[in-house]
Amino acid sequence: VGMVTDAGTIDDKSFNQGTWEGIKRAESELGVTAKYLKPAGTTEADYLTEITNLIEGDYQMIVTPGYKFETAIMKAQDQYTDVKFVLIDGSPNNGKEGDAYEAKVGNNTVAIFFAEHESGFLAGVAASLELKEGELGFIGGMEIPAVQKFNWGFQQGVKYANENLGTNMTLNAENVVYEGSFDNVAGGQQIAAQMYERGVKAIFTAAGGVGAGAINEAKTRAANGENVWVIGVDVDQYADGIYDEANNKSIILTSAVKKIDQAAYDMIKANLDGTFPGGETLTFDASNDGVGIPAENPNLSDDTVSKVNEVLEAIKNGEIEVKTEL
Repeated sequence: VGMVTDAGTIDDKSFNQGTWEGIKRAESELGVTAKYLKPAGTTEADYLTEITNLIEGDYQMIVTPGYKFETAIMKAQDQYTDVKFVLIDGSPNNGKEGDAYEAKVGNNTVAIFFAEHESGFLAGVAASLELKEGELGFIGGMEIPAVQKFNWGFQQGVKYANENLGTNMTLNAENVVYEGSFDNVAGGQQIAAQMYERGVKAIFTAAGGVGAGAINEAKTRAANGENVWVIGVDVDQYADGIYDEANNKSIILTSAVKKIDQAAYDMIKANLDGTFPGGETLTFDASNDGVGIPAENPNLSDDTVSKVNEVLEAIKNGEIEVKTEL
């Protein structure tokens, strides 16, 4: 099983790392051979070069994290029909606009999406229950569907907690900001600083490196005695937020998690079992435990965790419907 990384490193606490952890788990539990290659850049040609290098090295399954791989997989799936492809958070297409647009999930490919809105909803409920009252903020990276769904779900979760669970949180329009990239660390730090100065208690970041900037700002403030928080995204970001190692204190209140590692592992296992769902688009959501918040976090009380679990069950059984847009 080969993986081509997206922009960033294999320990980016996000998509690359989550995907690789799932592949490494398959290596230890299922006996596959694992390897990743980091492309020279982030163009379709860069990605195809490394995909080809893996296939020529006899790697029979390629896992790619992120929508930027959509056009590369569109070409690779037709060129290498006996290789299996897994595209996480994207679906193969030719990248063109209008009538020239073509999309196809090949018989040797699976496209995987996540219900970010459900994950964001649970994070919104958790933050509201823990903080009880006050201001919240949201920093997004690029205004793309996955990021928007985190925001919209989060806002619905805060509203649900206010209406049903006795909380009194606000999320003002000025504290919902899309920075416009996923790599402007300084920009994220600056936006977070402005929000904290306005009295925001916790910021939900769905923004890659921009979110790392917000985490840096919160750590500096917490180390100086301020009571500020960040809500992490994609993976459990607790370790990223540690500002007092001796006491394991972190500014990560909770994280809106997409179980990227589980998705990668499941597809590898399905391939070995002869049940690879080629040609399909799968959604990992609350119903199949594909999204949620981390099971353990010392910053959330037992009472908060228990109530969030009740809300998760209500989403699973359809009592609560989280909309994909506002």
